[in-house]
Amino acid sequence: MSTNSALDPLRNSVWRSLLTVHTRLLDLIAEKLTQADLPPLEWYDVLLTLKEAPDYCLRLSELAEKVLLSRSNLTRLVDRLEKADFLYRKSCPSDRRGTYAVLSEAGLEMQKKMWVVYAEGISEYFASHISDDEARTLQQICDRLLSNSAQLNIKPKN
Repeated sequence: MSTNSALDPLRNSVWRSLLTVHTRLLDLIAEKLTQADLPPLEWYDVLLTLKEAPDYCLRLSELAEKVLLSRSNLTRLVDRLEKADFLYRKSCPSDRRGTYAVLSEAGLEMQKKMWVVYAEGISEYFASHISDDEARTLQQICDRLLSNSAQLNIKPKN
């Protein structure tokens, strides 16, 4: 295993803190959704991704690339969302093997209900604890890291 001399103790500690805070804050927000008797956070990610897509519709392969959570179990997640009537599958007319996921009206309404609780969680656990200057700095850092990862043509795996 090669070591990278650029990974000093400070940056290693920041990396661990970033991973830890990410996990803890998502867990807190997921708990808020549970307490509000709403579906899991993973469902929100799929519903939002479809809401932002043209005609509320994406090929399953595109959906898998765009979701931020639970990518590894997307097919089972889509099955559960379909069973709850939050989306439906539609065959691709130009490719008989291709399938689209399409957001339903019920799915759009659920995304809106979930967003209210999710936004409260973001505000309570994250936004209220950082200043405007810190938010701008964090945005610049995240933008740079995302840009660098895109230049390396790295596709996240789950």
